Amino acid sequence: MLEYFKTILSKVSFDKRLFEKELKKAIKSLVEDEIGELKEWCYRNFGSQHQPILAICFK
Repeated sequence: MLEYFKTILSKVSFDKRLFEKELKKAIKSLVEDEIGELKEWCYRNFGSQHQPILAICFK
């Protein structure tokens, strides 16, 4: 499931609104360990592009 959400987030990263929507959906669907891995992956891949969204979603 984690890999599925990584794929989706990569595909919608051009649109801030879609990215935030899909990230929230991913966080609700994944278990704690996967959320931690997703957080690291998101900051590594989209930290400069979507930092405010990541900070809100992963607070």
